[in-house]
Amino acid sequence: MLTSYVSPTVYLKLIATTIFWGATWVVAHILVEEVPPFTASFVRFAIAVAALAWFVWDKEGRFPPLTRHQMGTVFWLGFIGVFLYNYFFLTAMQHITAGRGALVIALNPVLTALVAWLWFKEGITARKLLGIVVALSGCLLVISKGRFEEILNGGLGIGELLAIGCVVTWAFYTFIGRYATRTLSPLVATFYACLVGCVMLGVASISEAPWTLVGHFSTKAWFSLLFLGFFATALGGTWFTDAVKEIGATRTAPFINLTPISGVLLGALVLEERLDRVVLIGGALTIFGVMLTVYQKKQKR
Repeated sequence: MLTSYVSPTVYLKLIATTIFWGATWVVAHILVEEVPPFTASFVRFAIAVAALAWFVWDKEGRFPPLTRHQMGTVFWLGFIGVFLYNYFFLTAMQHITAGRGALVIALNPVLTALVAWLWFKEGITARKLLGIVVALSGCLLVISKGRFEEILNGGLGIGELLAIGCVVTWAFYTFIGRYATRTLSPLVATFYACLVGCVMLGVASISEAPWTLVGHFSTKAWFSLLFLGFFATALGGTWFTDAVKEIGATRTAPFINLTPISGVLLGALVLEERLDRVVLIGGALTIFGVMLTVYQKKQKR
């Protein structure tokens, strides 16, 4: 089997990225106590777009023009993966704890695999199917706190529903992103998607009169926005796509499991959140199911 040297820096950046992404739930929980969702999302992505523009110019030396077809693809990336996702994300943080949100989001790779199988007719192994069942069972434990009858009786909270909305929108963003990166680099596709989403969020934020709010943001709010915009979105996203290019999607995917773990731990440390035992068991089942879903046997090249 052919092997090649991979710098440890790649793995360190991957670990840092998953910690950034886990921390977004804690930081967002703090932010929405002061800033309404659309305004927070707009300022976050204004920061992210500025940073991504710098990264694109540094790597490409220009901003690659888009064809009409690429514009349509980028529009849907921005609408689904930036506008809708971030509305669900920050609004969910007004209703549930950061730790619970992070555990529900752990379902992302599983729903992506399920949609790929049911909708796009991609092949599925027995291991993946088992992982999907285990992860879905764990997620149901988390969102119901072990009381499944509440789900059947329509007693699911708005926060959990919004977090599930995050999972659904991210799954579709992933598939549209696959299509977009056939003709665009991941960095360029992400930049244009964030730009489109930022404009949409800016229009939506008009209802919150952001011009009356920005000047009154506390230092804590600005640090939260800087973290979400630069570290979690621009830098983390760039490091993750670089890792996929360097070591492949198969070796990169398992690192995603660190995101909900870091979200739960940081929620407990920073926000002093407590999670019920049944929720922790459900989270462990979800993460185990995700590991089964993304695991692939090593193949010789």
